[in-house]
Amino acid sequence: MNAPIDIKAPASKSVSHRAFICAALAEGTSLVTDALESDDLIRTRRCLTAAGAVFRNTERGWEITGTAGRPSGGMKHPADCDVGESGTTCRLLTAVLAAGRGLFRIHGEGRMHERPIGQLVSALEHLGPVFEWEGKPGFPPFVIRTEGLCGDHADVSLEESSQYLSGLLLAAPMALRPIVVGVGGAKVVSWPYVSLTLMAMADFGAALDVELLQDGAWVPTPFTEVREVVPGGIRFRARPTPYRARSYTVEGDWSNASYFLAAGAAGPRPVRVTGLRRDSLQGDRAILDILQAMGANVEWDDAGVTVSGQGLRGVEVDMGHCPDLVPTVCAVAAQAQGPTTIRNVAHLRIKESDRLEACAAEIARAGGVTATFADGLTVTPAPLEKERPVTFSTYGDHRMAMSLSLLELAGVDVRLDKPACVAKSFPGFWDQWRLVR
Repeated sequence: MNAPIDIKAPASKSVSHRAFICAALAEGTSLVTDALESDDLIRTRRCLTAAGAVFRNTERGWEITGTAGRPSGGMKHPADCDVGESGTTCRLLTAVLAAGRGLFRIHGEGRMHERPIGQLVSALEHLGPVFEWEGKPGFPPFVIRTEGLCGDHADVSLEESSQYLSGLLLAAPMALRPIVVGVGGAKVVSWPYVSLTLMAMADFGAALDVELLQDGAWVPTPFTEVREVVPGGIRFRARPTPYRARSYTVEGDWSNASYFLAAGAAGPRPVRVTGLRRDSLQGDRAILDILQAMGANVEWDDAGVTVSGQGLRGVEVDMGHCPDLVPTVCAVAAQAQGPTTIRNVAHLRIKESDRLEACAAEIARAGGVTATFADGLTVTPAPLEKERPVTFSTYGDHRMAMSLSLLELAGVDVRLDKPACVAKSFPGFWDQWRLVR
């Protein structure tokens, strides 16, 4: 076997968001090291700064002086919270700022004002804050008027995004009295991201009690043991609890590592990615299981995880818990033998782009055969275009840009309309990608 190409995983975007938020809510000064530097994280820092936290970029990492659980908005004029195109910033901070005091204006750019947030707002309104819509109700931009969370119970649906629940959980310890958060709706998506939220909260001293409904009784259960969640079958109990300042190191990012792991499976040389936790709670660790199901070889050693592949095959897979991997898997599926069908990812239609239609359109542009349905899509391999350059639309979506690059490994001359959009989550992607292309 050829020697593997070594790639260092970037810091986790999801964990970086949560670490910044918890540190900004703590009393005292925290040190957060190895945090991702990207457009989305810049937005989160700026919004938290507008609410009273202080961020200092030092040689050691980010020194963050928190608000002691009291995010502060304007009294006459709202604090300006520009989330840009960061859905994570918008959803998590909508709940967190609603637990503060004063006026906050949340707005963005690109598709942000088309991305729904009404289900989260409905849950928050039961707890006291008032929301004033500037445009279409249920969508940014809007102003929050709040004196804190003063209710005792809220239910939120996870059908559109697990970030609704994550935001409520982050806010819950700042409520004025004990609060119970339940899960409603018809299904649960992206549960591993909620586990990441609970882990960060526990690390910063604001753990919640998790209870599962079993035989008609609520049973306390460690969040690390929760594998499957059904609406109405789980609840979270929070008491007014301070976040505590601490030193915190951000782990590597499985989402952004997925492109290189997939390159090892689809390309001519193995790829070894370092800096990833084998026991990570990140849902996108599932990329290894999916690539193995497609026929790739996966090996761990002290240095990292190495993926190699030959003769990949199509699979049927439920990706409801790892939707960010769908563009990656589609690009690999176009290079496999036999069709690949991906299900339970309807929530991809309200991402930075409609990722279901975007994946189908761009894989078809390269020569693959695709079909979408309500909550997924099928990719059937066909001879890919190798005679001429192919200009792909990224839709301004970072994950589309990075995943489409995988088609280079099949001999497609990939040209992207907006390659710079990767800065949203992985500014150094192209420097790393040159090592495997």
